[in-house]
Amino acid sequence: MLIRATDIELSYATHLVLRGASLTVSKGECVALIGNNGSGKSSLLNVLCGKVQPDSGTVDRMAVPGLLTQDSSLPGEQVGDALRDALIWHETLLHDYQTAIEQNDMETAGQLQDRLDDVGWDLSHQVQAIANRLGTPPLDTPIDTLSGGQRRRVALGRALLQTPDLLLLDEPTNHLDADAIEWLQSFLQGYRGGVLLVTHDRYLLEAVADRIVEIDDGETINYKGSYGDYLVASAERRGRLEKSEMSRVATLAREAAWAARSPAARTTKQRARLKRLEELETERPLIRRSTFNLDLSTGFKGGAAMIELDRVDGGYGDTKLITGLSTAIQARSCVGILGPNGVGKSTLMKLISRDLEPLAGNVYRAPRVKLAVIDQARSGLDDTDTLFDAAGGGNSHVTIQDRSIHVASFLRRFLFRQDQLEQRVSALSGGERMRLLLAKLLLSGANVILLDEPTNDLDLMTLRVLEDALMSFDGASVVISHDRALLDRTATAVLAFEANGKVVRYASRAQALSARQAVQPAPPTKTKIKREKQPKQGLSWSEQRELEALPEQLETLEHKRDQIGERLADPALYRDAPDEAATLGQTFKALEDDIAQAYARWESLEARA
Repeated sequence: MLIRATDIELSYATHLVLRGASLTVSKGECVALIGNNGSGKSSLLNVLCGKVQPDSGTVDRMAVPGLLTQDSSLPGEQVGDALRDALIWHETLLHDYQTAIEQNDMETAGQLQDRLDDVGWDLSHQVQAIANRLGTPPLDTPIDTLSGGQRRRVALGRALLQTPDLLLLDEPTNHLDADAIEWLQSFLQGYRGGVLLVTHDRYLLEAVADRIVEIDDGETINYKGSYGDYLVASAERRGRLEKSEMSRVATLAREAAWAARSPAARTTKQRARLKRLEELETERPLIRRSTFNLDLSTGFKGGAAMIELDRVDGGYGDTKLITGLSTAIQARSCVGILGPNGVGKSTLMKLISRDLEPLAGNVYRAPRVKLAVIDQARSGLDDTDTLFDAAGGGNSHVTIQDRSIHVASFLRRFLFRQDQLEQRVSALSGGERMRLLLAKLLLSGANVILLDEPTNDLDLMTLRVLEDALMSFDGASVVISHDRALLDRTATAVLAFEANGKVVRYASRAQALSARQAVQPAPPTKTKIKREKQPKQGLSWSEQRELEALPEQLETLEHKRDQIGERLADPALYRDAPDEAATLGQTFKALEDDIAQAYARWESLEARA
C-alpha cells in the first residue's frame, strides 16, 4: 500500500466538505476519484499530499507522491528549467550510487543499481520526449510568458518526469489535444506505481481505472471495476438509498403522528417507541443528487445554412493556417473541430464569429443569426461583479421564454447556493465559472453557439447536462473539444485540420481518425515484409552500413521535425515573425519528405538483407 487516508473530516468556515472520507491506493493500481464540482475532490488530494491539514482523521504515506494540481507553480526561468528540475531525484540516485561504490557499501550499491536498472541510467532524453508528447512550448520559452494552458502542460510533464511511486493527478487532460491524451492514456496503463486520478474524460476513466471512488455528501464510496461498472453499481446503490429514505420518512411521519395523539403517561414500550422516533429525527437525510436542466432552444425554424464559409483562407499576415475551406453549418447540427494544439482551431472559430477577417474568401451568416461565444479563457465575465450582478446584469429579475424570474431563483437552478450570491466572480472555481457562463448563454437566446474547450473544469454531471443541451438544440453549435466522448455523442460532423492548412469535413470523429491513420506512414517491421515473395539479393558492404545508420538518421530527422513543429504550434510566431513562420513551414515539409524517403529506403534494404 502506498497511501491510506482514514476518517478525514475537513470544513471551510461553516461548510463541511469531507466527513469521514477514507481512501487507499496500492502499487500498480489506478484509482479514479469522481464527484460533482465542489464535492471535495481537490480538497482530498491536497490532504493526501500534505498541503492541507484535515480537521480530524489520519493520512499514512508510504510513498512521496507526485502531484498535479489545478494551480501548479513552476520553478526556474524557462520551460526546460522547470522540466529538468523534475529529474533532480535521478541525479540524487546516481550520486548516492556512486557514493556507495566509493565507500564499498555493496549492499546499498546493489539496491540502488536495481532501482537505476528499473528507471534507467540516462534520462536526459526524456525531457524533450515528454515535452514533445504533451505539446509544451519550446524549452527556451520564458515561464512568465506562458498561458494557463501551457503552464498546465509543463506541470503535467514535471509530474510524469518525477516518476514517483504514487501519482496524484487533478484533471490532467485539461488543455491537452487528442494525440497527447491518447499518449497519456497509454502512459498510465503501463505505469508501475500507483495512480490517483481526477478526470472528467470518460474514455480515459474506462481505459485506465481499476477502481472508482466517489465523493458523495462528503463521504467516499468504493466501486470495483471500470467506469462502466461504476455507472451500473452507483445507480443500484442510489435506488436502494432512495427506497430506504422513503421508508424512513414514512415511518417518521407515522410515529410523529402517534406521538402527537398519545397520552402523556408512557409505558416502557411507548418510551422505547419515542426513543426510536428521536433516532429517526436525528438520522442524516439522503441528500438529493445535484443536477439542473439546460434547454437552449430558441424556436428557430430555419432550415438553410446558418453559417457558410466559401473558399476561406485564414491566418495572420502572410501566414495561412487555413486554406480554401468551404463548408456550411446547418440548424440542428453540432460541428466539432479537431486538430493538434496551435494548428488553427481557435483561428477558425474567430473566422466563424467574425472576430477575424479572412485572408481570402467569405463568411456568410443567415439574416436571423444571433451568435454567442464561450472561449477557452472563460472571458465575458467581470471578475469584480458579484455572482448576483453577473447573472442579472444589475437587475433583480431575468426573463426566460417570456417569463420573469428572480435572479436568486435563476441561479439556484444552476446549483449556486444562497450564500454565494454576493461572492465575487473572481472567487468562483473553474466549474462554477462555466456554469455561470452556461446560465448567461441560456439568457442570451443565441441560435448559433461557439464553444472553445467547454469541458475543462466540468464535472461529469454538468458534462452530461451540456451534452444533452447540444443534442436537443434547435440552432447550430460549433465545438472545439479534446473530450472524445462528447464529440462522439454530440457531433453531427467534424472539421479536421490536416497538412498545409487543409481542413476536411467528416461525418464523425471516428471517420476522421480512420482517414488520418490510413495516410500515416508506419515504421517497417520484419513481420510486415513478405520476404518469400522477394528473393534476397544481398547487400553490399556500403548498403549494410547504410542500413545500420538509418535508425539513428531517422531519429535525428524526426527530432528536428518535432522541434520545428513546436515552433509552428506557437501562435506568437505568426504574429511576431511571419517570415520565419513561412520558412519554418517549408523546412517542416522538407523534413517530412526526407523522413518518408528514409523509411522507404529502410524497407527496401531490409527486404534484401
